[in-house]
Amino acid sequence: MSISFDDIPSSLRTPGAHIEFNNELAGSANVLHKMVVIGQRLGTGIQSAGVPIRVTDPSRAKTLFGRGSMIANMIAASLDANTETELWAIALDDLGAGVAATGSIAVTTAATEAGTLYIYIGGVRVAVGIADGDDTDTIASSISAAINSNADLPVTASGSTSTVTLTARHKGEYMNGLDVRSSYYEEREPDGLAITYTSLSGGSGNPDIGPALDAMGDEWFNWLCNPYNDTANIQALETELDSRFGPMRQIGCRAFGALAGTLATMGTWGSSRNNPHLSVLGTGTSPTPTYIAAAINMAVAAKSLSNDPARPLQTLELPGVKAPRREELLTRQERNLLLYDGISTFTVARDGTVQIERQITTYQFNSAGLADASYLDICTPETLERFRYEQRAMVAQKYPRHKLADDGTSYGAGQAIVMPKIIKGELLALYKEMEIAGWVEDYDTYAEQLIVERDSEDPNRINWRDTPNLVNQARVFAGKTQFIVK
Repeated sequence: MSISFDDIPSSLRTPGAHIEFNNELAGSANVLHKMVVIGQRLGTGIQSAGVPIRVTDPSRAKTLFGRGSMIANMIAASLDANTETELWAIALDDLGAGVAATGSIAVTTAATEAGTLYIYIGGVRVAVGIADGDDTDTIASSISAAINSNADLPVTASGSTSTVTLTARHKGEYMNGLDVRSSYYEEREPDGLAITYTSLSGGSGNPDIGPALDAMGDEWFNWLCNPYNDTANIQALETELDSRFGPMRQIGCRAFGALAGTLATMGTWGSSRNNPHLSVLGTGTSPTPTYIAAAINMAVAAKSLSNDPARPLQTLELPGVKAPRREELLTRQERNLLLYDGISTFTVARDGTVQIERQITTYQFNSAGLADASYLDICTPETLERFRYEQRAMVAQKYPRHKLADDGTSYGAGQAIVMPKIIKGELLALYKEMEIAGWVEDYDTYAEQLIVERDSEDPNRINWRDTPNLVNQARVFAGKTQFIVK
């Protein structure tokens, strides 16, 4: 008997027709991609810290992690941008030794007419009614009441005089710089009213992201949202990302973050990082908190990359991210500088819509410290990840329990035997499929340079070396017009 059966024994003597099924030629299913959000919870939530949980509903997230918590708001922002990709969350507790950031709203002059004041806390609008004759203390009290009536805001308000004190719901430095302003959309304010806004500051002590990374275990999460920019957490994250991408784990993950501040601040921070799996969006003076912008960026990118890892993300809208004031937008030249500092950029359409301009990683230099653009765009590690997965899936699906022989071996038809030339043929066929999908190009060169051989030291092992030519992205179009005047 030459055919290799899995379940039907060769010693069978009882009469009957026995047919077994084998799925080695059936192909494999598509990858079920996953996103994961890491952030802080409140004590009012029922979900324990450090335990991954799948979330599909923003209202459920509020129950799990507490209304107004960092992670609940990140989940809401993610789901608003992408409900198709599976979303998980891992909560962290505030650092006990941390300090909550504070800010203020000082009413310096009362209004001379009744009206409505629109205050924006981290980009979220709060309407405050002002009656004719209200003094500064009354107006401040109305502001406090309006803010505290929205339990989803990241701050609480207090104060009995003309100054309202804003306190972050969580401890940590991530809330420093939380934007507080009025009339983002240039809403008319009551005449005579004068208010001074002070953004939050003084927060310190972010929690350690390590327990959340440990909680991920060996589960494959394709995209991660990280709300922290302190060096200790970023280094821990980069170490984990490198490990996941490595050949012994092969569960690569791209992490998304965001960074606010001036051009110099963002450029300096970006220049200090160098990782092919970390992408950080420079939000400048956007009123949207960085942790919310990062969650939206992750969700939007995941939706596109899950469909096609090689297709650029430029022009995709970031719903929920508010643009800086027109006069505070970075110029093209300034954004170009950021792209050389490892910071991703956005543009703003005429209607105020924020759109991805170029999604890059923080990778900028090779191991020798020389400039290297090999992992510049996020599409590169994403395409490599998918390329590797397809090769692994092919081997696991078609050759799960095969014997190994040298090329040219004569064996009976139907035997579960594989040879180097068979694997080479499979790799070439798979490359052609990926070329048709638009992930790679130049099949002829790939075929010419592909090496597949049996290991000279381990007869149970096949080695191969291939040189995939990843398809590029159409990003820059340049033309030279030489006109003639006669």
